Amino acid sequence: MKLIYLPSFIILLLLPCVAMADPIDNVANLIKQGNTKELSKLFASSIEIAIMDNENIYSQTQATLILDRFFSKNKPKTIKLLHKVNSSANYRFGVFILTTESGVYRVAFTLKDADSKLSIIELRIENEKMK
Repeated sequence: MKLIYLPSFIILLLLPCVAMADPIDNVANLIKQGNTKELSKLFASSIEIAIMDNENIYSQTQATLILDRFFSKNKPKTIKLLHKVNSSANYRFGVFILTTESGVYRVAFTLKDADSKLSIIELRIENEKMK
């Protein structure tokens, strides 16, 4: 009788491991949705943002406004993984190709551990140079 419950118990123990999403994929999904409200929750207290030739360090609020402006002009359609570095628990890096209604962009971001939480410290959006 006890062996009947064993598979259920094992599934319950493994469920949290399966439910943990990759932070890089989470950021990519928020970018694909153009969801700056949720994305801003992942920003560090100051974040370096480079959109095209405009590069600066901004507060969370300023960065949210800048991304809102970008996504209002460039409605995201698809996002495709180009490169991912997740070998360190304290540092993650992702590069994606973002296709919008108005063009194709290369999006790179860096996540760093701050206070036991991965936060976005850098976000770069550049025109994709097609080969």
